Amino acid sequence: MPTATQQRCIACAAQRIHEGFEQYDRQFRRITHRARQRFEQRDWKGQMADIAARIELYEYWVKRTVKALKKDLGDDLNDHAIWPELREYYGLRISAMPDAGFMKTFFNSITRRVFATRGVDRSVEFVQPPPEEGLESLVMRRYPAWNDLESNCARILKDFRFRHAYAKPADDAGVMAQAIRNALGEDADARCLRFEFIDTHFFQSTRAYLVGRIRLADHTQPIVIALRNDRDGIHVDAVLLNTEQIGVVFSYTRSYYFADPTSVVAAVQFLHDILPSKPIDELYTVLGRLRQGKTERYRSLMSHLKQTNDPIVHAPGEAGLVMIVFTVPSFNLVFKVMRDIFRPPKTTTQEDVHQSYRLVSKHDHAGRLIDTQHFRNLELPRARFSEQLQAELFDQAPQTVGIDGDSLVFGHAYVERRVRPLNLYVREVDETEAERVILDYGQCLKDLAETNIFAGDLLLKNFGVTSSGRVLFYDYDEVMLVTDCNFYELPEPDDDYPLMDYSTHHFVSANAIFPEEFIRFLALPSQLRQTFMQKHKDLLTASYWRDVKQRLQAGEVAEIVPYERQSTAAQRIRL
Repeated sequence: MPTATQQRCIACAAQRIHEGFEQYDRQFRRITHRARQRFEQRDWKGQMADIAARIELYEYWVKRTVKALKKDLGDDLNDHAIWPELREYYGLRISAMPDAGFMKTFFNSITRRVFATRGVDRSVEFVQPPPEEGLESLVMRRYPAWNDLESNCARILKDFRFRHAYAKPADDAGVMAQAIRNALGEDADARCLRFEFIDTHFFQSTRAYLVGRIRLADHTQPIVIALRNDRDGIHVDAVLLNTEQIGVVFSYTRSYYFADPTSVVAAVQFLHDILPSKPIDELYTVLGRLRQGKTERYRSLMSHLKQTNDPIVHAPGEAGLVMIVFTVPSFNLVFKVMRDIFRPPKTTTQEDVHQSYRLVSKHDHAGRLIDTQHFRNLELPRARFSEQLQAELFDQAPQTVGIDGDSLVFGHAYVERRVRPLNLYVREVDETEAERVILDYGQCLKDLAETNIFAGDLLLKNFGVTSSGRVLFYDYDEVMLVTDCNFYELPEPDDDYPLMDYSTHHFVSANAIFPEEFIRFLALPSQLRQTFMQKHKDLLTASYWRDVKQRLQAGEVAEIVPYERQSTAAQRIRL
């Protein structure tokens, strides 16, 4: 039993940790609440800034809380013996609170920073997942259906109104009603029993969404309503009624939502109910609770490793000059560990690469960038690693990879969803599919460009194809902002300096780009190259890229929405 003095210290420390979490959570919600005003005022630039601001909050409050604990406890802060008692004291007081799992994750983050924990320290961390909160803790808005879908839809829009009025609410209600009839049949008016929507808007980029379900006699139907805000008012932009469409909206390739449900845990449960194929960790992440998403991903990984025995091997695809990439074949993740030294022609440093990944984490993903999580001191069972992979890790990344008993410990690792590398995919599919995906590769480059991302390395091996057939970019080693690049036409070759050797004999800045050279990265059969050139030849011109750069610098961007639009609104907006 702790002494009275020790008990007071434990109580003080537990309270300090909880106060740190509350400060973090309060600021997180304050930024989240701003999204409504950003949407109403069409303040897209402010919305983009809030993405980065919200991401940085967690680390800030972890560091600040540890600093405060050091002041409170002095040398006792590093006394491992007090922390099991501290964990119990803290856990008993938060156990019945909404979103208690977030509070436990915050506690774990504190311990990991104090002790520089490798893997998981079960003696001081909360290990077991918190009990699920029932959906009853999630406030919903419910609307009985009375054989008149237009009236129901009109009421829903009225309840989820903004300071900026709907431009044509009656027309929008009609669009919603007809979309429901198209999905459920012309008798949908009579079949629908009730509409249920989460009592908050979901804001992402330039769109607001209403998320809910339709109750029918024999099943429930998910429904998501996408709203846009034009200068003349707010409009219904799309009505999404199947899991495939809605799954794209909540994809791991999209930017994080700004939403404030009464219980995030219950909201995730609701989303998982309507999107059962979505991993829980991805749903936490897409709602902006990145650290909880990371925690849930680690739990699911550890659980999977305990239940399986397949080896950890090199991920499919060509070996990179920067990262060693490996995977568990039966699990949908890849792990990327940085080499200690990058071989030529790579000129970037390890810190450059870390900065590139941080840039992407705070940027609009536009449906073309995989969300990546950075793990420190990640511990994995050594026996599961192939001998070949272990040899490469110890040879190429000895500063990052260590041994602790039966485990390999990675000082850092980037973890992301596994997709099929594009260069492999085009060899495996028929000609029609190969042509489709190469055209989408070109569109991927354009979508990224319109959101101010230049991929840097355009080799097909750095792009992947999702299970839904969408091309995205996943290799961020050399990613840059378009606005930081300078795009030039290639000069005419002369006798002394052949065209292809120009960059090796003439000084150019690190950010000098010659788009005409891009075609060299397309190691494609002639038919596929011809297909690409027919639609995306402009990508090989400096004028295309300079035009994009000028529009970005002027504050103009293209809206890239994750659904097929049911409206004809302008595709470009000004920040």
